[in-house]
Amino acid sequence: MAQSALINVMQKASIAASRSMLRDFGEVENLQVSRKGPADFVSRADINAERTIRRELEKARPDWGFMMEESGVTEGADKDAPIWVVDPLDGTTNFLHGIPHFAISIAVMETDAQGRQFVSTGSVFDPVKNEFFFAEKGKGAFLNERRLRVSGRRAMADSLFGTGIPFLGRGTADDHDRFVGELSRIMAVSSGVRRNGAAALDLAWVAAGRLDGFWERGLSTWDIAAGVLLVREAGGFISDFASRDKALESGDVVAANPGLHGDLIKRLRG
Repeated sequence: MAQSALINVMQKASIAASRSMLRDFGEVENLQVSRKGPADFVSRADINAERTIRRELEKARPDWGFMMEESGVTEGADKDAPIWVVDPLDGTTNFLHGIPHFAISIAVMETDAQGRQFVSTGSVFDPVKNEFFFAEKGKGAFLNERRLRVSGRRAMADSLFGTGIPFLGRGTADDHDRFVGELSRIMAVSSGVRRNGAAALDLAWVAAGRLDGFWERGLSTWDIAAGVLLVREAGGFISDFASRDKALESGDVVAANPGLHGDLIKRLRG
């Protein structure tokens, strides 16, 4: 499939930001032994990537708004203007520890005639592997030049799942207990569970059939906007934990191929 002009803009912005990001990533290992540590360095890398992406996107679509992890929300030229939703460095903790698994996520949020927001375009770029995942509503999902389809597995015992583990004391003790229960139930019936540390890539991997499903709670819009569209355009199902189309609003995500989505939700609920 020939990429649209909009996808080309998103790819160009992602590649531009990735150049300095990869240089910075090469310095992280040296910083691990310093007294100050790499945290401030990585924060600057995140901010610099966001600035580069914003500059490139603004050149192409100057009237559009922004929702960005570091700089927040900027309204477009009018209330109905599309919004760029950007996570310049998804997988910050991986980056911080020198783990080569992180991504740049860009999505376009539009408003329909009823005033409802939806994701019309999305991309997730893994600069380490040079993998550019992208999708447009109604046109399918792709990895570089290859069309994507979710996996065809239907048995939990054959399936591999991704998840996100609460960290830094986020949530209550009940939240932690709930997650441990979910994890235990899925581990008991599946081929395995992976915590890869970058939700945008986890969703892209569901779209690519590398993971059969994924679940996590409390994610931000910029973490998942592009990934939600990728999964759907690859033929997958994505919802909140109550099977509603509320993942973007709630940040609670359950994604899987059609043969597993219902069973995954059922087992997560216990």
